[in-house]
Parts: sequence; structure tokens; C-alpha cells
Amino acid sequence: MLNKKYLVGSLVSLGFLIIAASSPAFAQMPEQTTQFRRIEQPIGLKIGVTLGGLALIGTELWWFTFSKTKSQQAALNQGIQELTINVNGGYSPDRITVKSGQPVRLNFFRTDPSSCLEKVLLPDFHIAQDLALDRVTPVEFTPQKPGQYLFTCGMNMFRGVVEVR
Repeated sequence: MLNKKYLVGSLVSLGFLIIAASSPAFAQMPEQTTQFRRIEQPIGLKIGVTLGGLALIGTELWWFTFSKTKSQQAALNQGIQELTINVNGGYSPDRITVKSGQPVRLNFFRTDPSSCLEKVLLPDFHIAQDLALDRVTPVEFTPQKPGQYLFTCGMNMFRGVVEVR
């Protein structure tokens, strides 16, 4: 029932495995110890690594707690709340405050040629708008309810918030 080639191949493979396992390379395994070997480092290196770690922790804390921009109020212009947002490595300002029930026009001025910032998405208002390079692209909507509404780039890497009061 078994194929002769399959049986011979298996026996030959088993023979090679036994020969390889009994070779001197396997027989001379290094001794294993349960003790760790202490490696001394210069004190300057220890201080440098500690200060570098503290600097990275401080930078992270600053980034996530203190670097947030304040909201910028949209100006009322002929019954439309209007604000220009510069698109260059992100959105500036990235927090906009508007009043509910009034039309809003966000003018996106894109100077960054990266493909990520070619599009702005406002999912809560069902808006996906392409942004032309070195031109102002207006995006208009009317928020009905107070809350925070996210806007992002096409790849969801850069974000901003429209805060409706």
C-alpha cells in the first residue's frame, strides 16, 4: 500500500538526521550557566542614557498635553461663518469654533504637495473634497447640533476639529 519511493526516501532522510545529530558539532555544546556575567559601563554612558530617556519622556508629555492649539472662532461674513485653514504639514488652525444653525465656509489653502493632504474629509457632513495645490478651496456645510466634528486628510493622518456651540 505504501509507495516504495516514499518509504525509501523516508528511511534515507531518517539516516541523514541520525548522522547529523551524532556529529561532533552537536556533541560539543557549550556549558550553560545559571549566572549572568556582569558588564560594566562607564558612568558617563549611564548618565547619558538616563538623561536621553528623561528628555524623550518630557517631549512626549509636552506633545500630548501642552502642544494643543486653542480654538479659533470663525468670523461672520454676510451671514456665513468663515475661516481660512492653511494646509501645510497639517491643518492650521486645527480647532475651529462655530455656532450651530448657521452656514459655515471653511477655506482650505493647500501649499503642501504631499498626496496625503490632497483631500479633506468631513464624514459627519458627508463631505469629501479635493484640495487644489496653491489655491483656496471652500467647503460649505451647516451644522445643526452642537458637538465636535472631526475633519481629516484622505489618509486619516492629519486631523482637525470643528467645535459647534
